[in-house]
This record gives sequence, structure tokens and C-alpha cells, in this order.
Amino acid sequence: MQKEGTIRIPAGCAIAAMISRKGRKMDGGTIARSMKTMHERSNGLGGGFAGYGIYPEYRDCYAFHIFFNGRAERKDTEVFLKEKFDIVKSELLRTRKTKKITDEPVIWRYFLLPLRSKLAESQKSEDDFVAEAVTRINTFHHGAYVFSSGKDMGVFKAVGYPEDVGEFYRLDEYEAYSWTAHGRYPTNTPGWWAGSHPFSLLDFSVVHNGEISSYDANRRFVEMFGYRCNLKTDTEVMTYMMDYLIRREGLTVREAACVIAAPFWSTIEKKEKREAEVLKYLRMRFPSLLVTGPFSIIFAFTGGLMALNDRLKLRGLVAGSNDDMVYIASEEAALFAMDNAVSDIVHPRGGEPFIVEVEEKAI
Repeated sequence: MQKEGTIRIPAGCAIAAMISRKGRKMDGGTIARSMKTMHERSNGLGGGFAGYGIYPEYRDCYAFHIFFNGRAERKDTEVFLKEKFDIVKSELLRTRKTKKITDEPVIWRYFLLPLRSKLAESQKSEDDFVAEAVTRINTFHHGAYVFSSGKDMGVFKAVGYPEDVGEFYRLDEYEAYSWTAHGRYPTNTPGWWAGSHPFSLLDFSVVHNGEISSYDANRRFVEMFGYRCNLKTDTEVMTYMMDYLIRREGLTVREAACVIAAPFWSTIEKKEKREAEVLKYLRMRFPSLLVTGPFSIIFAFTGGLMALNDRLKLRGLVAGSNDDMVYIASEEAALFAMDNAVSDIVHPRGGEPFIVEVEEKAI
């Protein structure tokens, strides 16, 4: 434990995840309670969760969760949404009043389908069409922030400690086959609702502990391809990097990990010829997407999770399992809070992705 003056610095934020490889559903109460064991890693300026498989009745719709500063901003944004989407359902996202989560914005949920005529007119893929709409709202509709936009998944975040955020959003009433969680301890960026983790685009989401020293280089690269970083937190760029590499460039999750946490050249030289060629290609093809600085992340997507450290493993990350369940967290105590029978505990090495996927046809 490090100290700076009288301020305790417990090695950064808290991250955690749980997933059933058989696609079994679990309510969000378990992962919310597990975050209590890492309470001191947060300072109350941000907490959040992402759940996958929570909207089976609307699985074909894009679920937009949007923060609005007020009614006028909501009405303005809805005019834009109606121009591009069929709004299947629109409602205030249900929350629970608590003493610890205050000053909340208007939080609305929409289930959307792109209008066929507008999609054809755009000559874009459905996902590109939706991602462009998210970027446009977050860039030009001031006072409106889309913080979740995937199918059959949702992000829930706020200013507060994560266990209180879970109570506020009534996570015990949702069921998902995969959950991620974050407790924030901001250092260089402000604590505000849209700037809390997870950061999400379509069905990709990221929770992050650490700092991105390469943020400006990473941001400048993705902004050449239409992304915009509007949410005042460096982690946002990592979500867009993963979307660009996997969805738009067609890389696998493992290959994307080898871009953002690329092995040292000296390490690559020791690999077998075929693997070394692939790693060299990825380093030379995407040099601006190497992430430098201390970090650990959990990247979630439909059907799976990936945990990844920086190459030097400067942030804690541990995983364990029990039967079909896999758990990941910043600390071992959080694993046992999710399942007191957890075993097969491993500490992923720096720069080596730890990937868990749901069995085929399980979801």
C-alpha cells in the first residue's frame, strides 16, 4: 500500500466480472455485493456495471440508455431518433431512490430498430449506422449522452460507490449471463455521470483500472475514422479502439489484445516464426493503438469476456472458476465474495489476454 501525504492510494480503481460459460443467468446483486470488498479502491466519484443477456424480449433491438440534463434535451434528441429509428419502446429507466445517489440526470431507455429506408439511404452496415447515430448525439446534442447502445445488454453507471450504484439501478431485478463492474478513483479526469465506467459502444464495453499515457496518440488515430471522445475520461478511447480493431478491421479478440498490449520486440523475436510474423505485422500495422501506461481492463462482448494487463502488469488482476462460472477481479477477496467455493485461481501475466467465452449455442 502506497501513501502520498495522508491520502491513501490503494493501487487504483476496482474492476470485476463474472460469466457463466453455459449461459446461465445470474441477477446483478452478486457482483454489486462483491464490489464492497474493494470499497477503498473507489472514492465515490463513479461506479457502474454492464450486463449481457438482460433484454431477451427485445434482443433484436438496440437498447439505448441515455442521460439527459432535462426535458428539453430529451425532446430534442427524440426528434433525431425518430428520423432514423423505429422506436419500439421508450421509457424512464427504473431506479430506486437512495440517500447516497443524488443529483441524478433524467435517465431514459429506448429500444430501437433502424428505419429500413434510412439504412438503405446511408449505404452503411446496421452497426455502422447505429454507431454513427451514437457519436452524433454525444457530439452535437448538448446535455444528452448515450452511455449504452448494444443489443440484449445494458450499462448502468452513476456518480457514487459501485455498491450504491447497484442498489440505485435495482440490479437485483436484472438477470444476465455475464456481468462487469467498476469502482472509480479518478485522478486526472472529472467524476461525472457519463464519465463513469463502463464505457460502451454497440455490444462492446470496457472497465479499466490505471492511466492511458498514450491517450492523445490513440485518440487522434480513432478520430480519423469517425469516432469522437466526448466523455472526458481516457478509458472511452479504449472502447473505440476495440470496436475499430474487431468490428471494422476484423481482428479476433486475441489479436486486438496483441495490438493494444503489443509484446516487446525482444519478446517477439523469441516466438516461433509464424507467431512472430503475425505479431510483427500487428505492431507495424497499428502502431498508434499501442496503449502505454499502467492498466488492467476487462473487455466484454456478446458471448464473452477478456481480461488484460499492460505488458509490465502494473495493476492487479486475478481470475478463478467454479464449475461453469469464471470470475475476474482486481483482488482475490472479490472473487470469494462472488463465490466462496472459487478455485483454480490464476494471475494472468502482463500483456497476455485471459479470454472466456460462452459455449456455442448456450445463448
